[in-house]
Amino acid sequence: MTETTIERGFLLLHGWQNHRPAGHWQHWLADRLTGLGHAVDYPQLPDPDHPDLERWLTELRTRLGALHGRERTVICHSLACLLWLHAVARNAVPVPVDRVLLVAPPSPGVLEQHAEIAAFTPSPVTTVQLSAAATYTRIVGSDNDPYCPEGAADTYGEPLGLPANVLAGAAHLDMDAGYGSWPSLLDWCLGSSNDTPIQHRTEVLAAEPESG
Repeated sequence: MTETTIERGFLLLHGWQNHRPAGHWQHWLADRLTGLGHAVDYPQLPDPDHPDLERWLTELRTRLGALHGRERTVICHSLACLLWLHAVARNAVPVPVDRVLLVAPPSPGVLEQHAEIAAFTPSPVTTVQLSAAATYTRIVGSDNDPYCPEGAADTYGEPLGLPANVLAGAAHLDMDAGYGSWPSLLDWCLGSSNDTPIQHRTEVLAAEPESG
């Protein structure tokens, strides 16, 4: 009997004060991808209310080492985006992945205002380091994120040479902004092209035909 090869593996990483609520889009996405037969790891990172950067980095390395699939994707939300950038800056990604999505990364100025997460303020990272850690990295943010008032594209996308999607009025792309389900993100995860558009969830829902 031959061993079945899993085509795609996904690691989903949450942010500050996130206890993986069932209504969050990451929880929804993990359920959908798992139901389709993909390998999905959606861990609860240690002490999310008072995160320790070194503990989170250790957890990240462990999870990356166990990530299976021919194509491996890491999807970070909020503070986890900075966790990824710290790992990249330290050359601490043990096994390079295929795709990374950084959703709603908070800005350094916001991080510095909160003692609990100030240590996550990003260190300098180069395009060479980013390319060594992942074949493709992309940013998704909004034009009114209270945790990144400067804008994710200007703060991270342009300086790091990364493509960035800016979704109008999507705030922090969390449950408060209505992101419980996110069909467009699921389409990107399953798409054959890294350039598959990632849209505001309401644009997709509005385009879906009514049943009945």
